[in-house]
Parts: sequence; structure tokens; C-alpha cells
Amino acid sequence: MFSSLLCITMAIAAADESDRPCLILITGARGTGEYGEQFQQWAGRWEQAARQAKIPVKKIGTQETATDDRQQLQAYLKQFSQQSVEPLWLVFIGHGTYAGKQAKFNLHGPDVTAAELHQWLQPIQRPVAIVNCASSSGPFINRLSGQNRVIVTATKSGFESNYARLGEYLSKTISDPAADLDKDGQVSLLEAFILASSQVEEFYRQNGRLATEHALIDDNGDTLGTPANWFSGVIGQQKAKGAKQLDGLRANQFHIVASRTEQRLSVEMRQRRNQLEAKLAELREQKTKLSEEEYYQSLEALCLELARLYQQTEPDEDDGS
Repeated sequence: MFSSLLCITMAIAAADESDRPCLILITGARGTGEYGEQFQQWAGRWEQAARQAKIPVKKIGTQETATDDRQQLQAYLKQFSQQSVEPLWLVFIGHGTYAGKQAKFNLHGPDVTAAELHQWLQPIQRPVAIVNCASSSGPFINRLSGQNRVIVTATKSGFESNYARLGEYLSKTISDPAADLDKDGQVSLLEAFILASSQVEEFYRQNGRLATEHALIDDNGDTLGTPANWFSGVIGQQKAKGAKQLDGLRANQFHIVASRTEQRLSVEMRQRRNQLEAKLAELREQKTKLSEEEYYQSLEALCLELARLYQQTEPDEDDGS
């Protein structure tokens, strides 16, 4: 009975949200009161950033929601099975476990596995960012990596099972102007990940402790992931063994709080911008195989088209923007 009513209610509410950016914020089982307070603070920062961007937020794991979080998460994801160019964000804040080659995120009630989440996400044809700030979260990359997806995990494997701190720093950097490495007036998921990872590293260094978490990001679908220290600015400098492409490009196109320039881009313009940036990334990787003249001619053509595209977003002098 509860399940039927929940699905009907959410289907009605989703009518005007299904083709918009959306954040599903999942706060897991707290374990202890101290952890619970921290998790609520981290979730609150994500919610504040989404509200600032006027992005709908669906919360799971708070007192405002039902206790069967797993069922509610599955029901929410069924709303997003249609095609869209707007991103869906899933942010998991809490604890995780790993046993028998199976990674889980700890919910109130039955936990959710990476394999289950993979199955639930299969019908969704839209950009998806999955941010798992829990311990033992590394295998979520192995299971969920795919085309047009960005996956962030607090750990590089399921065996890093101690309390993870990435979530604290990432909840701050996702809207922190100091994280804007490419100076485009907005903070991407990649930029937030890079700064948060460096702050986690600094925490362990300052406290003279051996780091028990090593965050990864994956956005090229190869299931391998890349640590933050493999980037120079927002450009990847190193690939995982067996990877064909660098991570980072797609993750740098995901923003919670978009700049005014980004907001002025139409859907078509944003898609074209993303394509041009992908071509620039490919060109950088081919640089050593091209003559200097070929490289700079191709570079100039791409940069000019990007410049013309952004020029279309410049407000008229008399429109007050």
C-alpha cells in the first residue's frame, strides 16, 4: 500500500521536474550520534548549493522521509527513465561496507549495493553524477562507470573501510569559488573533487596519520578511475593502466551552481560547447603525432568556434544583465 501511494505521489510531483537538473541527496545510517550530526551538516551544504541554483532536491534519510530508504531511492529513480540532456545528481553521505566482493551503502533499513544501483540506473538516458562519500565506496566505480556518467568515490577500493572524510570537504568545495581552477566563474564537480581531495590529504598530513582513504573520479566509462593528484589544473596528465582516455573532461562540465554565462547557453549551445571541448581534449592527446602547423591550425579553428559560441551569450548593453 505504501509503495503504491509513494509511486503515485512522486509521479505527479515529477511531471514538471523530469526534464530539469535534479539532486537526490541520500543521507545514510549514522552509526553514532556524532557521525549523524556531521552527515546532516554535509547534506545541508549540498542542499544549500542546489537551492542557490534553483535545482529541485529530493531527500532520503531525513526525518521528513519514510524509513524504508532503499525503496524510496528505487522509486525516485523510476521518475528519470526518460531521455534528457539535464543532469541527475546522486549524492550519498554516510557509511559503506564491503564483503564478498560486494560494496554496499548503509541506509536506514536494508542497504543498497552497487549492483542494485547499476540495475536501477540502466533505463536512465541522461547525464548522471554519482558521488559516494562513504567508506569502502571504490567498487561503485567498477560497477557504475559508463557513458555520460561521472562517478566520485571517497576510496580507491572496498578495503579502505575506515570513516571517510572526503564528504566533509566536498560539501564545502562544490560551491567554493576558491575551487574554480579554470576561472570560468563556476565550480565543476572535477574542480570540487580536486580541491577536496587535497584538503583530505592535508588533514592526514597535519595530524601525522596514515591516510586511510584515496578518492577517485571516473568520467570516461573505463571503470578505472583517477586520483586528484594526476591532474594539472583541470587537465588530466596520467591514465590508469589500460585506460584509453584521460578522465576529467566530462566531470568538468557538471556544475551545481552555474555561472551567468553558463545559464545563458541554450541546450543546443551547451551540447555544442561540450563537443568542442571534447575535440580540444582529443587534439591535446594527439599533439605529439601532428606537425606543429597541423596542431595549431586545428587548435585555432576549435578556439574560434568556442569564442563565437560564447559571444552569443554576451548580454546587450541595454538589457541590464
